[in-house]
Order: sequence, then structure tokens, then C-alpha cells
Amino acid sequence: MDAQGMLRSLMVLGVGLLSLLLAGSAEAVRLKDVVDIEGVRENPLTGFGLVVGLNGSGDSSTPFTSQSVKMMLERMGISTPDAVSVKNAAAVMVTSSLPPFARQGSKVDVTVSSLGDASSLQGGTLIMTPLKGADGRIYAVAQGPVSVAGFSAGKGAGGGGGGQTAQKNHPTVARITGGALVEREIPFELNQERKLQLALNNPDFTTANRVVRAINSLLGQPVAMAQDSGTISVKLPDNYEGRVVEFVSRLENLQVEPDTPAKVIVNERTGTIVMGENVRISTVALSHGNLSLKITDTPSVSQPQPMSGGQTVVTNQRQVEVKEQDARLLEMQEGVTLGDLVRGLNKVGVTPRDLIAILQAIKAAGALQANLEIL
Repeated sequence: MDAQGMLRSLMVLGVGLLSLLLAGSAEAVRLKDVVDIEGVRENPLTGFGLVVGLNGSGDSSTPFTSQSVKMMLERMGISTPDAVSVKNAAAVMVTSSLPPFARQGSKVDVTVSSLGDASSLQGGTLIMTPLKGADGRIYAVAQGPVSVAGFSAGKGAGGGGGGQTAQKNHPTVARITGGALVEREIPFELNQERKLQLALNNPDFTTANRVVRAINSLLGQPVAMAQDSGTISVKLPDNYEGRVVEFVSRLENLQVEPDTPAKVIVNERTGTIVMGENVRISTVALSHGNLSLKITDTPSVSQPQPMSGGQTVVTNQRQVEVKEQDARLLEMQEGVTLGDLVRGLNKVGVTPRDLIAILQAIKAAGALQANLEIL
């Protein structure tokens, strides 16, 4: 089997597996996997800090690092000259997420990312860094030794100029597990709520209606109502007053069958194609053929005849080869399913790149009954 045939086989196998996966997606899933409860979410936190204790792999020429080190030392009562240049420190951005219902004293993980030209954060320690929310308030404080999942070594590492270097993963990004201490809570009393708002992860009118029917059927009373395709309002029953956690836990395990629109996703950069199970093709006939052009230059030396007084010159022998694949005509009847489309395109002998062009042409002809989204 040649490379092109193997590629076509892999494509058919991949789309076949995709069909099986998509067929499985029609099964019911837990309600907690398709909705979020309004107000119960994480909040992003950010902060600017310094990582110290680096073995010469810190920032070398970034002015804000020198300024930050100078200000930190001055807050500690240590006078410094105007210019402070250290290679064992690096300016970093510290990010984290404050989980819902986080209380004072609880710990959250943080990610530390280099800002300057540091080559590695390995072995460093993050100095106490306040983490602020979108409102500018400090919600947590981070500090501790960083953990780097990669390394950088060699003469060029640490800004040492040329030479051979070796690097694995990203040594300029690190994590601190439980590295931030929550100092401020976000007030939210769930048990005081009388109504919950459920937000669908993928807004859809049919899915919203199915969720409403499932909740009302479970509780035996019309407590749920869809506000739009992505929001469902649920009134707390009287017998669950003050027991919202128990009520939410019962809803989360409710089985719901989500509906998905017919859509084809195409990523031209990687050749990835994802098609939903509801994609249909109207009656259409298609033909696809590839035209390939190959130009080859072969240098050769031309020697003059003896005693002719000529000169030796180098010339190029250019060969132009044009190859066009035989195009076959394939007719697809109305209502063709995903499996029929895969088998038909296999007969034409398309590659993933060809399939992208074919889908675009079918969509332009108005025969593709699905949204075509190109990434």
C-alpha cells in the first residue's frame, strides 16, 4: 500500500471512529455535565512577583526586574545603588483561580510565568505576591518554591550567547501546588437562594426544553422554565427550603439527552475535519482531480573542446513534469448520511486536504445541510 492509500485508509478509519463517537453522543448525559449554575464559578486572579534563587538563569537586561528588586530591598530597609543587576532573580506573572465557596485559609494552586529574558525558573522561590481579582481587591497571597516540568542546559542557557543547548518542555513556566493562601472570601450564601439559574454550556432550544421537561418530571411540579436557548430558571420547591445543596445534588445526576446542530468543523492548518451525526447532503454530483506540477533543476558542467579557447561553464538542466489524476464522477442522493458520505468519498480517493475543498464546494452549491465552520 502506497503512502497516499495508507493516508486515505487512516482518514476513513478516523472518520469511522468519529461516527461511532458521535453516535454515542446521542445518549443521555448527566445534567451537571451540560450546565453551570449561575454564580457558582471560579474567579481569575493575577499578580506581579519575583522569583529568586535562580542559578544564573534569571533576567539579565530587563529594567523592570532591576527596578522591582531595588524596590523590594528598599521596603526591607536596605539602600541600593540606582542600577541593580542580578541574574538570580526573574520577574514573573502569577495567575490562579479562586474556586467557588473558597474560605479564608484555604489554599489554591498558582502558575508562575516568566516576563523577561530568564532562561529557566528551575530551583527558584516565589517571593510573597498578592493576587488581585478583576475589582482590584487582593483575594489571595502566593509564595513558595516553584516546580518546573522542564529544564534548559548548555552553554547558551542563561543568556550565555552561542553554544549547544538542550531544552525540554517550558522551563520558564512553573507551578506551585497549594501555593496561594486565600485571604478574602466572595460572599455567596447558596442556602439562602430561592431560585437557581442554569446556564447551558452549548445553548440550544431543544436541549433547554428537554432539561425543563426532565426537571419537572423528576420533581412532579412545574418548577423549571426556559428563559431562552441557554438559560433555565428553576424555582426551589418549598420542601427543599434551606437545603439547596441537597436539591442541586439531586438535579446534577439527572439524565438529559442534549441535542446538537448539524455542523462541520474544518481546520485547514492541520487538516482536521469533524462532522456531526446530523449532517446531510442533498442530491449532488461531484468530481475531484488533482493537478500536480514538478520542476527539477539538475546542474551540469559544459567542457569546451581542446584548443578551442572556450571556458568551462555550469548549466542547469530543467525538467518539468505535469501529472493530473483521473477524476471520477460520484453522485450522492438526497438525505445522504455521514457514513454514506465517507464511503462515497473513499471511492473518489480523496485525502483530508481534498475533503476540505470538496466540503467547501458542496456548501457553495447549497447541497450541504449543515453549518460549515472553518477554523
